[in-house]
Amino acid sequence: MALTTLDPNTALLVIDLQKGLLSFPTVDPIAGIVARAAELAGAFRRHGLPVILINVTGGAPGRAEQSRSLGEVPPDFAEFAPELERQPGDHVVSKRTWGAFGNTGLDAYLKDLGVTQIVLAGVATSIGVESTARQAHELGYNVTLAIDAMTDRSREAQENSVTRIFPRLGETGTTAEIVALLGAARA
Repeated sequence: MALTTLDPNTALLVIDLQKGLLSFPTVDPIAGIVARAAELAGAFRRHGLPVILINVTGGAPGRAEQSRSLGEVPPDFAEFAPELERQPGDHVVSKRTWGAFGNTGLDAYLKDLGVTQIVLAGVATSIGVESTARQAHELGYNVTLAIDAMTDRSREAQENSVTRIFPRLGETGTTAEIVALLGAARA
């Protein structure tokens, strides 16, 4: 469903735009994804709305057919992309699973703020972003997905999430559409 509205209590969740993942190959240039996520973060901050920066610091336990090990990670692996210009008022969530709500306290934090809607950006579309969107939808949040502020390692996975999964979980829009709607709602 195309973007129609933003609730007065909307938060931005930026998923895994961190130094350790920025060098991975993606279907869309990562610099543009980071720039659009930073634009969203700036707009949310200007309007006094929560910005939650989420990073991954390890993997969930359990076996899988495909290796999930991050291997030996550099000390700055979990540091956020500098372009996001992390601010003291930003809330940071570190996760060890694909979705940002599992065992992180994120749901309680958002509910304490009265947040009813989230806007998602980041990587990877079919993993961290989609998992977080699914969890948010299950928890009763209105979900908006900034489709030009996310990318994946696989074009097929990206297209599946954007065309098949996301319309079932919420509304999609571009960064420009979300920023414009945010400005109109706060005017």
